[in-house]
Amino acid sequence: MSSVIEQICAAAVAHQAQDLFLKPNECPSARINGHIYRLTDDILTNEALGEFWEGCGCDPATTAERDVRWMSPDGHWFRVNLFRHLGRLGAALRPIKSAVGTMEQLGLPADRLRDWCSRDGGLVLVTGATNSGKSTTLAACLQWINDARQLHIVTIEDPIEYLLKPARSLITQREVGGDTESFVSGLRSALRQSPDVIMLGEIRDANTARVALQACETGHLVLTTLHSTDVAETMERLAALFPAEERESALLVLSKQLIGILCQKLLPAEGGGLHLAVEHLANSGVIRKWLREGRTFEIVEFISRNQDSANASFAQSIAAAYQAGVLSKTTARSAFPDPHEFDRMEMGISNSARS
Repeated sequence: MSSVIEQICAAAVAHQAQDLFLKPNECPSARINGHIYRLTDDILTNEALGEFWEGCGCDPATTAERDVRWMSPDGHWFRVNLFRHLGRLGAALRPIKSAVGTMEQLGLPADRLRDWCSRDGGLVLVTGATNSGKSTTLAACLQWINDARQLHIVTIEDPIEYLLKPARSLITQREVGGDTESFVSGLRSALRQSPDVIMLGEIRDANTARVALQACETGHLVLTTLHSTDVAETMERLAALFPAEERESALLVLSKQLIGILCQKLLPAEGGGLHLAVEHLANSGVIRKWLREGRTFEIVEFISRNQDSANASFAQSIAAAYQAGVLSKTTARSAFPDPHEFDRMEMGISNSARS
């Protein structure tokens, strides 16, 4: 194993990098706080990368691409994707973390999430784009359950990004590819492992959505993610997973089993670092009826008008961060659902004053 790559991995951990990128004849790069930086001035050789591939259990002469888990000599685990580009070797690494921040430290709506994670059954959805912190949010939720409740937590992940240590709860972490064939097979198997809480890395298709809802109906708390940007797109994407002849019955089950939706964006903060902007919806009262009927517009309008802590829109979250000086005007405006609404807010013109 190349000592240069070992040193690079140690530097990535020290800088709290989200990702590390290795290519021959180039300096290693890392994603830190959402931006790509050159991590060191060392130029990697193809030989060093070949040794790294072999250290991951892959033959660079015969392997085209592979996902593996690898532990560095200093004891840090990494999720590794080995790949070829233009015939050359490459690798993308993501540190697997063991330290999980609290909900408050992460800037999450802690009271809301603790309420959701206290339920005995139902569905909690965390959504956002890639690298928006969904896995970190789920890890914080599971850690709170682990510390507060005596339950059996089963996770099905692709890949495992946080290694959770049992506290009051029993934890079983399973990885797609190594421990189970797919999300849906892992989920079906989990139901025979006497779980109380199931964390499913992502809902990707109708089969996974069906089994997740069935798990909720049989009294399990299911936490999972979708690649959707806001509450409206989340509901539309969930409905679109099912064929037309199943959609009505699926929405009926969803309206009964959904606990809440948390959507998130990570935005560059003034003074460095990232700020978490959120949009969240708690399923109760009239929301259930609108969910059952697929009336997304009414739900979005309800969130924007509502002033209680159960629901919040991205516009409200971003506006509050901007007014507190956490976000720059440029960042806040570009992240606002409608930049022209941001301009009107800046001028102090309310929606009701528009002609």
